[in-house]
Amino acid sequence: MPKFNTEVQLTGKDGNAFSIMASVRSALKKAGATEEELAEYFAESTAGDYHNLLRVADKWVIVK
Repeated sequence: MPKFNTEVQLTGKDGNAFSIMASVRSALKKAGATEEELAEYFAESTAGDYHNLLRVADKWVIVK
């Protein structure tokens, strides 16, 4: 179960890492994430490769 019960549509969109992070960040903000949570998401997302970015997104939101 992700940390936030909000959906983010990533399939069929630009696979650019920055685009993915922006989509997830926007969904997190709308779901009420604090600045600390947003910073934690960003740190986790940028701590590895592209596959890490996708795993982290899946950890934080419901990826569609």
